[in-house]
Amino acid sequence: METLYHQTNKQIQEVQSMMGNLEKTDRQSVHLVENELQARIDQIFNHLERLEILASKEPPNRRQNAKLRVDQLKYDVQHLRTALQNFQHRRYAREAQEREREELMSRTFTTNDADTSIPIDETLQFNSSLHNAHRGMDDLLGSGSSILNGLRDQRSTLKGTHKKMLDVANMLGLSNTVMRLIERRATQDKFIMIGGMLLTCVFMFLVIRYLG
Repeated sequence: METLYHQTNKQIQEVQSMMGNLEKTDRQSVHLVENELQARIDQIFNHLERLEILASKEPPNRRQNAKLRVDQLKYDVQHLRTALQNFQHRRYAREAQEREREELMSRTFTTNDADTSIPIDETLQFNSSLHNAHRGMDDLLGSGSSILNGLRDQRSTLKGTHKKMLDVANMLGLSNTVMRLIERRATQDKFIMIGGMLLTCVFMFLVIRYLG
């Protein structure tokens, strides 16, 4: 198990390093880098499944600690997957805006005989703007949904980790004071996570209300 654990941890560190350089990747190569990152993340999840099985077969005095280490790796890779999804949503929105800008710049207008004025259909412009706004809202909602899903996954992992930490603490005979500190920190993390989710929902509501 130790060999697979260290190998998986090294892979996570490599993905973190690649994610740090993703914003600097040129447009021609970003798709390849995203595909490679997704493949590595999928491979890490496969390793985590094997690690969970191996952790359950550890001796009783080492089993809790082994499961705790696997949960920490799972939390890290879930965070990386959410970060990759958010980057992809932002890139899709940027590319859509660039396509619309290029289409507008490349559009040719013809004059009406000697008249040099350019007729513009205001209704068509309004419908086009409304369509673009709706598409931008869809991208924003997709990004918000991805963030909320990531927060829910992290909350589930944190709950499991908190429970196992308490079990390990009981086995090690930690004092009640330390136990209360652990529970207080877990409560604070829960409030922070809930606050973040509420702020995200309020932001999405305001965007829909005033820009939709």
